[in-house]
Amino acid sequence: MQIVTTTEQLKRLCGGFARAPYVTVDTEFLRETTFWPELCLVQMASPDEAAIIDPLAPGIELTPLFELMADEKVVKVFHAARQDIEIIYNLAGLIPHPVFDTQVAAMVCGYGDSISYDQLVFRITAERVDKSSRFTDWKRRPLSAKQLEYALSDVTHLRQVYQSIKANLEEQGRAHWVSEEMEILTSPETYDMPPANAWQRLKLRVRKPRDFALLKALAEWREIMARTHNVPRGRVIKDEAIYEICGHPPRSTADLMALRGLSRGFDRNRYGNELLAVVRQVLETPKASLPGVPSVPQKSFDGSGATTEMLKVLLKLIVEKHGVAAKIVATVEDLERIADDDEADVPALKGWRRELFGEAALKLKNGRIALGCNGRSVQLIAIEDCAKAAPIAAE
Repeated sequence: MQIVTTTEQLKRLCGGFARAPYVTVDTEFLRETTFWPELCLVQMASPDEAAIIDPLAPGIELTPLFELMADEKVVKVFHAARQDIEIIYNLAGLIPHPVFDTQVAAMVCGYGDSISYDQLVFRITAERVDKSSRFTDWKRRPLSAKQLEYALSDVTHLRQVYQSIKANLEEQGRAHWVSEEMEILTSPETYDMPPANAWQRLKLRVRKPRDFALLKALAEWREIMARTHNVPRGRVIKDEAIYEICGHPPRSTADLMALRGLSRGFDRNRYGNELLAVVRQVLETPKASLPGVPSVPQKSFDGSGATTEMLKVLLKLIVEKHGVAAKIVATVEDLERIADDDEADVPALKGWRRELFGEAALKLKNGRIALGCNGRSVQLIAIEDCAKAAPIAAE
């Protein structure tokens, strides 16, 4: 087993990997007590070589690794890539490209919704992944041989998984479907949410402009504090406390102490006075300068619920026919919005999803095709086959 602990070793390793058509990549990290994930291991494998990189080794520089991640000639293969890419983006300010995510590709190939790595490995290779080391404290040194073998298996099995799924996609003519998904996965906007937009992580439980202004301001302040002090958002202030403050804005230290959602001593720690200043600024903002509360989409016609249910049946019919996971084609929210609006801005009406499902959804909604049952299964029926049948009103 090759363990890379120096910059010179890393240069040689990445130099060899740069000549390969692809490398499989995984990371081990910790973030329970921090805002930014702390990278503890990087595992990589080419078709002929595999190694573990120790980013915590004294003096090691990860520049050769980041250069490889940016090399357009080498495909970087991950399983459930988002967190791995986020780590690289935070450390190096770059996003690996090109990328292939086997979890996303597996959904396109009919392996179900968000299949786990070990399940996918077993279904493709019939090998069992030993999961006994999955809860390792990856920051501890030294790591045992068993822990290192477990970590390396995350990229060695991935080689066969990648080759199998890639061949499956090409055989079915769906490689471009996954390419569209990878463009979203590798977009900087996916990983760089400005603190001013942090409120979007929260449920919109407020209806008044001043309450919404408080929600936005508190979420932005919390995001900045969490990033600055490198602590989890909930360590600064929990979501429920933000909602409580919006409903009962504190104006003094005594008011802070009376809030149930704040941890004991919050009024005396480094965040208390800053939070009061944020609240005070919002309360002093003129009414005319307050932001409008985003509208909650409303159903525009009485039959939209029934239409959504009809679209669910259509979705199930299509994904079963084509062997695709429903989750990657359309969400329930997509279906609700399509039921409400033919021009809804949803993924289900774009790209390959529109070809597979979206066009049929619009035709069904607008009476150009119908669903029928032959006694054993549901089928799509061309409208001319049932044009003579008058609609029957539900009683």
